[in-house]
Order: sequence, then C-alpha cells, then structure tokens
Amino acid sequence: MSFKTELTRMWFTRSLEPFTFTNEYDNELDYGKAEQLGLYVHIPFCRSICNFCPYCKEIYDENKMSEYIDALIKEIHLVGSRYKEKKTVTSLYFGGGTPALAADRIGDIVGALKEHFVITDGIGLELHPDNVEPQTLRKLKEAGVTRISIGIQSFLEKYGSVLGRKSIDIDAMNRALDEVPFDTVSMDLIFALPGQTIEDLKSDIDKAFETGANHVAVYPFIDFTFTKSPVKAMPKRQKRELMDEMTEYFEEKGFYRSSIWTFSTKKEEKYSSMTRENFLGFGCSATTLLKDSFKVNTFSTKEYCKRITEGKLPTSLTIRFRKRQRMVYYLFWTAYSTRVNIRDFEDFFGVPLKKMYGFEIFMAKLFGYITEENGMLTLTKKGAFYFHYYENYYTLSYIDKMWGLMRKEAFPTGMKL
Repeated sequence: MSFKTELTRMWFTRSLEPFTFTNEYDNELDYGKAEQLGLYVHIPFCRSICNFCPYCKEIYDENKMSEYIDALIKEIHLVGSRYKEKKTVTSLYFGGGTPALAADRIGDIVGALKEHFVITDGIGLELHPDNVEPQTLRKLKEAGVTRISIGIQSFLEKYGSVLGRKSIDIDAMNRALDEVPFDTVSMDLIFALPGQTIEDLKSDIDKAFETGANHVAVYPFIDFTFTKSPVKAMPKRQKRELMDEMTEYFEEKGFYRSSIWTFSTKKEEKYSSMTRENFLGFGCSATTLLKDSFKVNTFSTKEYCKRITEGKLPTSLTIRFRKRQRMVYYLFWTAYSTRVNIRDFEDFFGVPLKKMYGFEIFMAKLFGYITEENGMLTLTKKGAFYFHYYENYYTLSYIDKMWGLMRKEAFPTGMKL
C-alpha cells in the first residue's frame, strides 16, 4: 500500500527523499507574516472511547482535565507572546476528544487566545450527541462559540451498535438546538460501513437536516491499524458507487459542496478546521503548519503538561519542508475543498502553478478529474472519488504510521515517511 504513496510523493516532489521528521523544534514560532492563519485547540478527554476513533484521546478525569487546561493556557501564552501586536486569524476550532466536557473553561481558553489573536471568522467546537443539551450549549455560546459539529456517525441503530454508540434522542436534540441556535450546526456521518446502502445514507442525511443541521459531513470509514474497531473496509467499486450516489443526492437537494465530504444548505454555513494555508495548534497531538515547517505536539498528556511547566513547547516531531514538499502539502489539503485557486498558489509560493505542475494539470483534465474555469481548478465527481482513494492510501501509509508511533512514544527520535 505504501508503494503507491511513495511513487506519488517522489513524482510530485521530484525527489527520492522521503518526508523526514526529527525531534528538533522551535520554542518560538515565526508566524508573524503567515496569511490566512487558523487556530486549533485539542481537548483529548472522553467519557468513553469509541472503537473506530483514531484521534488522541483518553478517559475523562476532572483533575487531569483541569491540569491539562492550565497547561494549555500556558502554551497559548508561550506562543502568543512572540509578538506584541495581536495577530489577525481566520478562525478557531476545538477538537478532541470531547471538547464540550470542558464547557466551563472554554471561555478561559478563548480569553487567553484573544489576548494574542483577533479571530475574524468564528469559533467552532465538536460535540458528542450526549452534550447537545441546553445548559452546555448556552455555556459554549457565552464563550463565543458560533459553530458546532455533532458526531452523530449514524442515526440508524444497526450502525450505532457496530460503532459502539447508543441510540440518539432525536427529539431532545432538536429541542436543544432550537432553544440555543448557532450560525452553523454540522453533523458528522460515516459512510462505507458494511452492508450500507444509499437508502441508509439518504435516511441519515435527511434525519440530520430534519434534526437541526444546516451542514453535514459524510466521512468514509478508515480502518486504522491501532483502533479496536471490528468493522472492515468496503471494497473500492462498491465505495465509489455509494459515494457517487451520495453526491448526486446532495446535488438533487440543491446543497452547496464545500469539500470532498461536506455539504451545506448555504455557502456561508461552513465547518472545516483543515483547509487553511497556515495554522497554529495547541494541546496534545495538535499540529502547526507554517510556510517552511510542520510540527506535531506529543500525544502524551502527562509529558505535554511537563514540557509546558518547563517553559518549553510540547513539540514531538518537526519537518522542515523543501519547496516542492510544501507545494504538495498545500495542493493536497487545498484540493480537499474540491477547488484550487491558481492565483492563490502563485501568491503563496511566488511561482505560477502551471510552471510547477502544468503537465499534471493537463493530464488531470484529460482523464476528467478536474475542470478549469476563471482561474479555478475544480474536482469533478470522478476526481473527488480518486482524491478520496488516494487520501485513503495517504492516511494508512503516513498518518496511521505516525500516529501509531506517537501513541507509543511521547518524543520519538524521528520518523521517515
């Protein structure tokens, strides 16, 4: 499986050299000139551990979480105090874990960030369905949260049991969302589950919008090696048919497609913590992407707090990009939105996109993967599927390997991908 990703990496970077991560790190991050900068905060605590979830998380403990958030706020000040002037950023997203378990302290975290940053485009936060009740929602809204994402996965009991989820009280959720409204209410669903049909997906999609969502993310199931999920991946042909039928259903409904997996009733109703040119990550396992580097924080909450107490950033691994490597990263995650603005690429790198990848663009058009209009490259339905197909390889070859190592070692000596 990794052979395909290695060949693709070598072709697009024009080099045999792998992506090389080392245990070196910068204690001061040079983000002052970063444009379109986003913020991400990771809260790793959960009431229970879902067997399919690959993210950094651990069982909730009130004292541990209090200590962790104290360290998190210190990390924010360590990074934010780099510059005297407040830095304008696009947005702030909280992920996990279950960030809503920290509802009483989300305001403290937002307050710390606002000492150093001006957030122009809203604050998003992920919730477990159990958190969707008026008291918690009010606390989040008072803290400045404007967008929420609810991890439904499926409303159907036959899939809830497979994923280790209990049934959802739809009426109670609907009442809570009516009582405490947000600009964006996103609901996460999973597709490509065993035996799943387009009728199953249509049922989940319709139920999400009926229950209060104005934005839906339908992510594919990915069988990470280190999770305990008994679910097996759906065959490629069946997955493509299901994805195409799902996309057609959203199009028939007149929804706006904002990424490979996300659809909304209106363009301005959005929820995405990934499609940013640059971002700063705070908390264990959080990542930071800048013009010339990418860093990952330790996955260990204990070692995270220890590093912060010592006045050091909790960086575990860092890659120093060569120019072509950074271009590949930029294009991969920009294409996730299904659109690549040709001028934006040139503004970011100082070189025309077609000068660097003109042949690849020509071939992608020839095979029907993309179209070009008014300086915008857009993935076709066929292109979106093959983007997903490659992303699945990328995830299992790169992310699975990195996260698998970092779950075992707080500060590895290095890694090559």
